[in-house]
Amino acid sequence: MKKLVYSLSLAVAMSLAMFSSSANAATESSKNPAKMENTMTADQRDAKVKDIQRRVEEIKSMDKSKLTKQDRKELKKELKEMKKQANAVGAGGVYLSVGAIIIIILLLILIL
Repeated sequence: MKKLVYSLSLAVAMSLAMFSSSANAATESSKNPAKMENTMTADQRDAKVKDIQRRVEEIKSMDKSKLTKQDRKELKKELKEMKKQANAVGAGGVYLSVGAIIIIILLLILIL
């Protein structure tokens, strides 16, 4: 009975590992707006982030009531682009897929 449970859990884990959504990871990396950030050193990243923060503070302190509608749209577009760049510069964490989480949970159940 125990062998059946182990083999069943192993089969489920293998099937989840095979059919996890790894194809989405490849398409997401191609959407990265700033591919250059991956090759930057830590000092360059810090300088880039500080430049972005400085520009955001400038935009916040502006008197936007005197701007035209087109100027406000351009500012909004600039802020969105800077947010993408800041996220690209600061990216670099460990991401777990749903399949990996399920496998970890199953292994913990089997071990404990």
